[in-house]
Amino acid sequence: MKLWGVRLPPLARTTTFRLTTFYVVLTFLYTLALIGFIYSTTIGYARVENRKRIDSEIDSILLAYEDGGLSRVSQSLLERAAAPQRYFLYQLQTPSGIKLSGDLSAMPPGDYPGEVEFEIDVRRPGGSEFTIDVAGRVVNLGTEAQLLVGYDISNQGIMTNRITNAIYIAGGAGLLIAIMGGIWISRSVARRAQHLADTAEKVMGGDLTARARTRRTDDEFDRLAERLNAMLDRLQALVRSSRHTGDAIAHDLRSPLSRMRNRLENALSSPDPDLSVSDVIEQTIREVDGVLATFNAILRLSRLDAQSEMRMERTDLGEVVEELSDLFEPAAEYEGLEFRSESTRATQVLGDREMIAQALANLIDNAIKYTPEGGAISVSARRGDDNMVELMVKDTGFGIPETERERAKQRFVRMDSARTLPGSGLGLALVDAVAMVHRGEFQLLDGDGPPDRPGLKAVLRLPRA
Repeated sequence: MKLWGVRLPPLARTTTFRLTTFYVVLTFLYTLALIGFIYSTTIGYARVENRKRIDSEIDSILLAYEDGGLSRVSQSLLERAAAPQRYFLYQLQTPSGIKLSGDLSAMPPGDYPGEVEFEIDVRRPGGSEFTIDVAGRVVNLGTEAQLLVGYDISNQGIMTNRITNAIYIAGGAGLLIAIMGGIWISRSVARRAQHLADTAEKVMGGDLTARARTRRTDDEFDRLAERLNAMLDRLQALVRSSRHTGDAIAHDLRSPLSRMRNRLENALSSPDPDLSVSDVIEQTIREVDGVLATFNAILRLSRLDAQSEMRMERTDLGEVVEELSDLFEPAAEYEGLEFRSESTRATQVLGDREMIAQALANLIDNAIKYTPEGGAISVSARRGDDNMVELMVKDTGFGIPETERERAKQRFVRMDSARTLPGSGLGLALVDAVAMVHRGEFQLLDGDGPPDRPGLKAVLRLPRA
């Protein structure tokens, strides 16, 4: 950015500097308006009042002139001059300059009639002389004489100078403080904004551990830094997950693909008389279905991460529990498990019904797989604390150790007890992702069983609609 062909320094190109400049201009205009207001309410008011007094005094003398002519005016001026407290100075003389009465030796130079300002020397009681400033007005008394009525404005001038100087000093000091404060604020804000920009540059350079500092003041920059740090935490987690996902996909798919290849190769080279071609194809299809299930789970997680193709609508979680309970209850009974479901009113949330149903289905499926025969599973939807709705799946299995629960939510992570069972290690990761995109939370807790077999209580908490 250039101004009159000169490139401005970095600080002058910032938005904060421009806002500060605008603030200084407003302060300057306010100072000018304040000076004008104070001047008009003090000095201006005093001058208006003095003019009114002069007009009133002149009107009184004009009445005396109408009553008795110049002789009556001269007498009135003598009476006024002899008063204990005098406010005005008087001068009465003929148009030719002959003094008839008054305090001056001669009328001051000027265009008459009209307002005049002049200086006169007066003598103190001790004999010393000093100069005073006089302001007044000259009027014609017919064609016979001219009358001057004036008043001492020396004290008013002193007061005017003092007030004016005080206003100028205060205004200048205020403007200087505004400029200095504006520059300090600009530099402070610019430094904090530059720190956020530097953090972004580090992240763009590949340092995903860089984080913005906060000052614990809970201002807009702290809130922006907190949001930025939360975004970077999420980005770092996604990058780690993507790196881990590639390795995990290669590891998890290598075994089934190797088995399929070996099975097909054996079927070609040395067919097993106990296995028909249809048996080999059926086993291969099951392996392929497992691979496709893994890829489908990965695609669902990708859509959740991108929050694409989501249909946010009012969803009654009680209805979702009833539908999935009807679907999974026969499977639980087939495994020799007791299955219970329960739902209450006011369990509506704003979310993607399909994704929430998929998350609950994953929890129920895990409970059925990892609960030994004779155990029990319960599924419920109810209102929780803090205006939340809780989807809870509780079983009587062996549970997950508390130290392993956060790890169990990661992608492609499977507990030792699940190594012999089919699965991809993405079920709980999908539930956690559903909770995140709906601004909820996913918790793994101990069930109600004894210490050696506490069971697992999986709770998906979502904001109530």
